[in-house]
Amino acid sequence: MKFLFASDSFKGTLSSEKIIELLTQSANEIFPGCETAGTLIADGGEGTVDAVIAMTKGSLIEVPVHGPLMEETKAVYGKINEDSAIIEMAAASGLPMVPAQLRNPLNTTTYGTGELIKDALDKGFRNISIALGGSATNDGGMGAMAALGVKFYDKDGNLLKGVGSDLAKVAKVDVSGIHPAVAETKFTVMCDVNNPLTGPDGATYTFGKQKGGTPEILDELEAGMKSYAAVAGEALGMDIDHIAGAGAAGGLGAAVCGFLKATLKSGIETVLDLIDFDTMLEGVDVVVTGEGRIDWQSAFGKVPSGIGMRCKNKGIPAVAIVGGMGNGAEKIYEFGVESIIPTINGAMDIEEALERAEELYKGAADRMFRFLKVGMSIGR
Repeated sequence: MKFLFASDSFKGTLSSEKIIELLTQSANEIFPGCETAGTLIADGGEGTVDAVIAMTKGSLIEVPVHGPLMEETKAVYGKINEDSAIIEMAAASGLPMVPAQLRNPLNTTTYGTGELIKDALDKGFRNISIALGGSATNDGGMGAMAALGVKFYDKDGNLLKGVGSDLAKVAKVDVSGIHPAVAETKFTVMCDVNNPLTGPDGATYTFGKQKGGTPEILDELEAGMKSYAAVAGEALGMDIDHIAGAGAAGGLGAAVCGFLKATLKSGIETVLDLIDFDTMLEGVDVVVTGEGRIDWQSAFGKVPSGIGMRCKNKGIPAVAIVGGMGNGAEKIYEFGVESIIPTINGAMDIEEALERAEELYKGAADRMFRFLKVGMSIGR
């Protein structure tokens, strides 16, 4: 009997490493002599670089960059091998980097993310994966592209810095100075939203409020983003506004597609490819996945759906152990996950559940493996 454990972390309580440890312990208690393997996993959000680097035995590279407010700071990205690197934009341009009282998307920039990309290009990486999400920015990716050599000018010929408030000022875009290695590099962008750049479902109105945007600020940014999209699109010879995912990370999705010719791809699918998950499935009888809370959204680019579909394609059953179930959780059954086992074993408030997370997870794992053992005995 061979089990593979591939669960997302339970944020704030259980790491993927601890989950693998608990599942391994439980499996060996109930199936003595079984074979077990575990893989760290992430869906393109926070922790993606750490998970991929751990599984590929890569290394982290630290770089001095400018944060969302152009403050000097340091950020890391991952070296997978001599040709491939992985970057989380939140490492250099993430919302947690901006104090709550200073959050205003008119003032933030993705410049630091561009510096990470530039460093990777300078070091010779020609296969670069970029995880979008968790941004403090709404600059249309101007800052990142400026760090890579693209020049944005206002109507008077002044060079713009590339913050949100500059969007409306862009009158000319000069791509002639873009980093020369961009043309010979494959960029894959992990993105699990389909939002366009502008409009009611675009970057500004969908994500701007959580970054500190008031209604007045959002209106100003939206007008600027529309103008920017038109000017940049003309310079690039393409429509960057209506690309599915263009609105991700405050419009960075549009910039990487337009200026870097990147391919947008599901975060979990990108991670599973990077760690060669399909090879891990060889000889496996059952896969155990999961996340802290499973609901209807889990079927759209989250760890359980990604794992489940890979298992379904291989004819391998997958089950999910989860902290809790929300509305529409059963939709995950369409994506290769055969059963859901919540860790909660009685009436309790959220504080108690979080405090007892390890104990409750171990109990759920025991129940699951025991039930698997019952299933195996049926029909003998």
